[in-house]
Amino acid sequence: MSFENRIKSTPPFAAFEWMIAWRYIKAKRAEGGVSVMTWISLIGVTLAVFALVATLAIRSGFRSEFVGTILGSNAHITVYQSLQINETGQTSRVISDYEAMAEAIRGVQGVTRAAPLVRGQVMANFANANAGVEVYGIAPADLLTIPGVAQPEQSWGSIDDFAAGAAIGSGVARELGITVGDKIKIISPNGTRTAFGTSPRVSAYDVTYIFTAGRWDVDRTRVYIPIGEAQTFFDKDGVADEIEVMVDDPDEVERYVAPILDVAGERALGWTWRDSSGAFLRALTVEDNVMFILLSILVLIASMNIISGLIMLVKNKGRDVGILRTMGLTEGSILRVFFICGAGIGTVGTLMGVLLGCLFAVYIDPIFSFVNYLSGGGVWDPSIRNIYHLPAELHLVDIFKATALSLSLSWVVTYFPARRAARMNPVEALRYE
Repeated sequence: MSFENRIKSTPPFAAFEWMIAWRYIKAKRAEGGVSVMTWISLIGVTLAVFALVATLAIRSGFRSEFVGTILGSNAHITVYQSLQINETGQTSRVISDYEAMAEAIRGVQGVTRAAPLVRGQVMANFANANAGVEVYGIAPADLLTIPGVAQPEQSWGSIDDFAAGAAIGSGVARELGITVGDKIKIISPNGTRTAFGTSPRVSAYDVTYIFTAGRWDVDRTRVYIPIGEAQTFFDKDGVADEIEVMVDDPDEVERYVAPILDVAGERALGWTWRDSSGAFLRALTVEDNVMFILLSILVLIASMNIISGLIMLVKNKGRDVGILRTMGLTEGSILRVFFICGAGIGTVGTLMGVLLGCLFAVYIDPIFSFVNYLSGGGVWDPSIRNIYHLPAELHLVDIFKATALSLSLSWVVTYFPARRAARMNPVEALRYE
């Protein structure tokens, strides 16, 4: 069999095609190669894919951390009463039969917790420091079922001593300069009416437990006291303001609302965690989509460098293409040789970018600490983002999306200059050589 026939009978992507492509990729400029453009293309694709993977990991981690801290410290569903006017003409939303209502709600399938609460906003004081806080009156047994409080990131004191005092967030403790064993004073302007005006209501409680729930707005504002103490302080003896409900599957919280309200009574109303944070979550979704599109454009721009380098390679290797064609290489073989050159750069750059992105996500804490150190601190403000650190979470679907996008773009853009090389007329290529 002749050499030409042997080449024609060779299957696609044969060993000699890979060998020729590799020689072209590593060739120096003096040899007619474009090694500088190869490196530029490789680095461009690597950085673009790294940015895409790192951004997707951060966005996934931020969403997961945000939702996790919401669900770990707040009710999945809050049940309260519609407004009612009593005999004296005053309006009220309090729940008088709160124990019976909580027991009925606990019987709904999928409900894991139903806890009556008394809530109010007050001023907290210790020594000369003051801070606005929100007091939650809750039964000691119910406090133990709040994940962000009972199993916090950090804690001081013992939650078992809650019945004898108050549990406060670490942000409140830091603001007031208070520690376990000190007395926190809470002051409500809605006090007792006297002949000389309204006298503020003041009570003091021993701080028995300090927690860090992982969410800034919870740690900075929340104070828990026993429900009996809260009823007395807020003058709500025998009533509760709301029922705090948690369910098995908070992502599908809407399907629990109707059965819960059915057993809670005709005046019952519901408010889910999605109602309170839905706008922010929707904004996150829009931002995720926009960021993916923008970074996809960045990957496309990096892939375009492959076209530039490949066009220069085709031009420099015109004589080689003519010789190879006269030796019997088919248009398909020439196309595959140059396709391997471009696609190889895109593939290696993609894999390196994915690796760097994954390493960045895994070691984000020390990296972020280093950046924070270089900038002098204050890079991350928890009062704005409500969480204490920059999170990152790798998901296989995000890695797959970034990899598929980069490979598809780099392979598609490679096809066109490779096709041009394959269709080059060997006579024209050798005419001026």
